Amino acid sequence: MSQKSLAAFVAKTAEAYGLPGAAVGIWAAGQETYACHGVTSVDHALPVDEQTLFLLGSVSKTYTATALMRLAANGQVDLDAPVRRYVPELVLPDEQATAEITVFQLLNHTAGLDWRMAVDTGEGDDALAAYVANMADSELIAQPGTRASYSQIGYNLAGRIIEKVTGQTYEQAIAALLFEPLGLEHTALSVDDVMTRRFAVGHNVGDDGGPAVVRQWKDSRANNPGGGAAASAADLLRWARFHLGDGRTQDGTPLLPAGAVQRMRQESVELRGSALGDAFGVCWFLREVEGLRTVGHGGSANGQFAELLIVPEHDFAVVVLSNAGPDTGMAFNQAALRWALEHHLGVVERTPEPIPYDESRAHEVAGSYENELMKLTIVTDGAELRISCDIKPEIRAAAGTELPPDLPPAGLGLLPGHADEYIVTSGGLTGQRGFFTRDDNGTITGADLAGRLFTLIPADR
Repeated sequence: MSQKSLAAFVAKTAEAYGLPGAAVGIWAAGQETYACHGVTSVDHALPVDEQTLFLLGSVSKTYTATALMRLAANGQVDLDAPVRRYVPELVLPDEQATAEITVFQLLNHTAGLDWRMAVDTGEGDDALAAYVANMADSELIAQPGTRASYSQIGYNLAGRIIEKVTGQTYEQAIAALLFEPLGLEHTALSVDDVMTRRFAVGHNVGDDGGPAVVRQWKDSRANNPGGGAAASAADLLRWARFHLGDGRTQDGTPLLPAGAVQRMRQESVELRGSALGDAFGVCWFLREVEGLRTVGHGGSANGQFAELLIVPEHDFAVVVLSNAGPDTGMAFNQAALRWALEHHLGVVERTPEPIPYDESRAHEVAGSYENELMKLTIVTDGAELRISCDIKPEIRAAAGTELPPDLPPAGLGLLPGHADEYIVTSGGLTGQRGFFTRDDNGTITGADLAGRLFTLIPADR
């Protein structure tokens, strides 16, 4: 497809969603194509181009995983070794589990660690070390190796392994291992590096209903391994092309063995009931779309969203960056991915259809669920199920900075079959899927959404 058709789609769709700015890059038929729209900020507007930096959120995890794969290929890290070999000071409430968690389990989210910790350990070089010390208060959600559950904590711990093995800060090590040899000159982890370039700021819905600039631009430094990178569409597409290849840089220099690149794209654990993917590889979400095997990762920051998707069998990649909150930014990004797959590869993704409302099942799943940071509430009015996902009030009160807004309650539909799977049918999370967990007696004990576990709150609490 031509640059003109991509630009027309991006402009029309971004305007329809009311985005401040967006950038899309596509690699197809051996060519790069970009389309950018809007501005970096509604307060201090600069036009977005393919070199404008956006926050990548959890797409940052792909750098952490690749760096560890490179250290493993160099013999500096054994992926099957216990994490304590490299971070002996690691302490968790469960001592046996602490001793058992392996490096690889961090990389495919099977370490049993919770999603996030509500802790800010500052911006010093000791940020990750202090973060790991705080893990002594982080309860496990499962025993290591027993289930997949998406974990920011696990990837921040993986970043600490990189520090211990290289003797550098995480930021220095990633630059030396990946950014510099790959020529990623518009990819950065520190505010000081970003502020000298054109960069996008996040936006959430303001009091007037329009986009308003958020006042926390970036997460704390200890979250860099799991979500702290910023990159331009051009650099992110270059990163995608590296992962389509055989481990060599664009000038042919070997950086990672071809087998290691391929291993990252191979299934390591199955995912259940998730719109994010059918399985994890090494970090990557693996998903089949109407018979097409895709490899990708998404990410969110405060008022920004990022997507990276590759299709190895077609030497195809698409990256999407937007600077708006989940009510519009996520929807735009997903629309852009679907457009790229349809117009370049002829693949039209179909959304699963929920079953008609079932009152008995609705009352069974209704309730409040929580993890450390958020509360998931499912209610029924006798005609439909509704779901809301909110940051806990105590977390907002303790944050000391602006956090993303809660989304209005949305529709939820149960999916066919007996797997207790569901899909969000309206609102900013439209199309997101999850499932309910039962104990050995068949009683619901938790709900997963976006790969994250929320534990049922007892009715009498």
